[in-house]
Amino acid sequence: MPAERMAPAAANVVPLLGRQDIAVRLDGIVKRFGDVTALQEVQLPIRRGELMTLLGPSGCGKTTLLNLVAGFLSPDRGDIAIDGEVVTTVPPHRREIGMVFQSYALFPHMDVAANVGYGLRMRGLARAEIAARVAEALALVKLTGLGDRRPRQLSGGQQQRVALARALVIRPKVLLLDEPFSALDKSLRGSMQVEVKEIQKQLGVTTIFVTHDQSEALSLSDRIAVMSDGRIRQCGTPDEIYRRPADRFVASFVGDANVLHARLERFEGASAIVALGAARVAVPADALSGLAAGAPVDLFVRPEQLRIAEPGQAVATQGIVATHVYQGGHVDLYADVAEMAHGRLLIRLPGHDAIARWPVGARIAVTLGDAETVAFPRGADAAPLASGNGPAQT
Repeated sequence: MPAERMAPAAANVVPLLGRQDIAVRLDGIVKRFGDVTALQEVQLPIRRGELMTLLGPSGCGKTTLLNLVAGFLSPDRGDIAIDGEVVTTVPPHRREIGMVFQSYALFPHMDVAANVGYGLRMRGLARAEIAARVAEALALVKLTGLGDRRPRQLSGGQQQRVALARALVIRPKVLLLDEPFSALDKSLRGSMQVEVKEIQKQLGVTTIFVTHDQSEALSLSDRIAVMSDGRIRQCGTPDEIYRRPADRFVASFVGDANVLHARLERFEGASAIVALGAARVAVPADALSGLAAGAPVDLFVRPEQLRIAEPGQAVATQGIVATHVYQGGHVDLYADVAEMAHGRLLIRLPGHDAIARWPVGARIAVTLGDAETVAFPRGADAAPLASGNGPAQT
């Protein structure tokens, strides 16, 4: 493979990217289907060699955006550039794109080698070169020796590897992955995620990955673009998205979140101090700018940030244990508390003895400890968006 495609991707992505660093640029993309606007003024630069994930619920526009990059759809407005060349009107086969579809889309009448080499044959390469590159691609995805099998003779994970080899054998400028793990069981999905990440880093190929699975996005991505209603709500590293969500939707959609009614106490520089019971927590002030002291706010707290209060600790809220969910390495404890905006309070407790220590019906006091969290004004958008609050109240 050319040297520039074998270089490892950079570990950090700077906020402002120089043009030489950008592999794909989406500039003011608008796409409509009749009266429905699927994408609204999407701006997104994707750095050379990074794995960018488009994350969002069904219908948010992420697959539409992927199909626009592939050339299967055309935007109503805006431009798409790959390696600095505008390709908005360039047909798919001339964009040097490799794509793995959700259904894998393998040809059932062809064997594995023929499936992998299909794109090379369409490009008119010599048989010897096709054979060599197919063997290289099969070795890359750990399928050496299976070239003469038909897709129906393979497991789901092996079929996915064939689809990945077919996408990579053409040595694409950009690799597109459309929810490729959705048909796999949980354990196989996890192992395939690791393999795809390793291959992507080994080759240094710029990759755009579409998923609605938050944990998948957090574990795989260099950066994540969280989408809703045809817009990018926030783009950042997994850590930024999880720890510093830009708005209520991102805070609710990415990971589990408890939404608690709290009160703005004061501002201290770049932080705002929010009061919840006897507890005080510093949150980023920008989301609360314009509010006066005493204003009601919604505090978003991750379940792993909560603890059962010990004597002498500041109590944020009190409630009654409603149920437990044993998860092996930890226990999810659900409690009914008055301050919850909706649903039940979820506390993620390490160890296996939480069920015995705090049985159903027990009264508990909860502390925030050193929780690093965010808050947003309480208002018309305060309804639950995509929270992971677990079992509903009965």
